[in-house]
Amino acid sequence: MIMNKILLIIQREYLSRVKKKSFLVLTLLVPVLFVGMIGLVGYLAVNQDAMSDKKSVLVVDESGWFAGKMTNSSSVSFTFSTDDYSAARDKFKTSDDDYLLHIPAPLSGLQLLGKKKASALTSQVISEKINAIAQQHRLADAHIDSAVVANAQKSLHLEEKQITESGEKDTHAAVTLILGILFAMIIYMCLLIYGVQVMRGVIEEKVSRIIEVVISSVKPFELMMGKIIGVGLVGLTQFVLWIALSVGLSFVGGPILAKKLGGNPQKAQTEQVVKMHPNSAQAAAAPKDDNEMAEVMRSLGNVNLVYTLGCFLFYFLMGYFLYSALFAAVGSAVDNETETQQFVFPVTFPLIFTFMMAQSVIAVNPDSTLSVWLSMIPFTSPIAMMIRLQFGVPTWQLVTSMALLVAGFVVTVWAAGRIYRVGILMYGKKASYKELVKWFLYKG
Repeated sequence: MIMNKILLIIQREYLSRVKKKSFLVLTLLVPVLFVGMIGLVGYLAVNQDAMSDKKSVLVVDESGWFAGKMTNSSSVSFTFSTDDYSAARDKFKTSDDDYLLHIPAPLSGLQLLGKKKASALTSQVISEKINAIAQQHRLADAHIDSAVVANAQKSLHLEEKQITESGEKDTHAAVTLILGILFAMIIYMCLLIYGVQVMRGVIEEKVSRIIEVVISSVKPFELMMGKIIGVGLVGLTQFVLWIALSVGLSFVGGPILAKKLGGNPQKAQTEQVVKMHPNSAQAAAAPKDDNEMAEVMRSLGNVNLVYTLGCFLFYFLMGYFLYSALFAAVGSAVDNETETQQFVFPVTFPLIFTFMMAQSVIAVNPDSTLSVWLSMIPFTSPIAMMIRLQFGVPTWQLVTSMALLVAGFVVTVWAAGRIYRVGILMYGKKASYKELVKWFLYKG
């Protein structure tokens, strides 16, 4: 009988939200915007030549080292002045040139004067060209072959592998980090978004007095559980649809985008970097880009998707149930959303703290004492463990973390239910932490 009532509440909460136009629009719009954003970034990266405003630089070279050696790039063009610096500066003020580059002899106190502040890209291009030419000149004066120096400065490629029971597998630190942060970010956003939806739903029903009618037929705990599970299923449905639509759009739009960008967007982007910065470290590493991309794809292929997605669903659902129970208790304690601020921050603080630690501590040192503890504590484990999983977690730690999260969910729902049963019928009285403790201890 109790289960039937909870199922009816779940059905009501689920269908009332899924049938809303806002749900359908958001579900369809997010994947389109996500895939479109990736396509736009790729297009802009490859077609910078057509969109960039080329800057003109007038050069006064008193050293004689740079004349005829500073080649134009897609963003900067150079012209050399035969006048001295003082005369060139006077002419520059009324010329069409954007910047005046003064190279004194000896090479100290170089200056870039502009009619407006130089962008980071313009400054970087000019600086790289100056340093590359100066280095070659100094090496030549010292009778050192620049090709020998360039060969000595080549970086060695470190191939990452992991020893497993089935043999060695390719890994990639950047891929591991990105996957961990991505899963943690999704859980972080979903716990907040859908937890707040539960809180708002409780407040709306309480203010409209609909709750008084509902409570006459079901117990407050049954109502809270039905609302939490119903909204959770809405979130899970939306998430699954986002994944399916994003993958579908990627398969359809990916080949079209690749064709528009010249067949290989990654390669085209690399060529663009080399063309803009011929003397930079990116140019030296350019021949290895194809191998690097192949290594990334192999690393992605070695990810155990069933294991990863299974853990993700567990931590997503358990984390959602835990936090939604707290949000439901907050919603029952207030009469409007403006009063929730004093209670919401303590509830969300563990999530915010763990997400801040994600990149600075957990991803950098996943086996540190702090990282392990954050992945064990129920209020922080949904985010921390999803990052640590990508680096490999001992089975006993994963099992312990899951068990503690389930236990934390049970205790939290029980505690939130005791507050909910009293607070849901309280009107016109501003709740305090002292009042919440009284509601929790109330017998009956």
